[in-house]
Amino acid sequence: MCPYRLVLEHVTSRWGVLVLIELLDRPYRFSELRRAVGRVSEKMLTQTLQTLERDGLVHRDAKPVIPPRVDYSLTDLGREAAEQVRALATWTQQRMDQVQKAREEYDASKGRL
Repeated sequence: MCPYRLVLEHVTSRWGVLVLIELLDRPYRFSELRRAVGRVSEKMLTQTLQTLERDGLVHRDAKPVIPPRVDYSLTDLGREAAEQVRALATWTQQRMDQVQKAREEYDASKGRL
């Protein structure tokens, strides 16, 4: 697989999109981010954050305090990617009526209910 396709897959994955969009607003602690994203398992969120961190999109800041505190934020590269993803998400939201109409027309032409 081409390296850029792998990064594209990470950025546009189900949880990657939501994490990037949430982190545009502000840094989050893990539990806050999990609540903000919603319905993501701890394991999936951890994997998503590690992948985005490895790609240079997310910064993990572990504070040496008790109890441990870890904050996640976007790097400059991550902010750039997140803005692109948010633009696509906004477009999708704005065009959902047209998509739904197209789906209904397609289903009707195929005899689906």
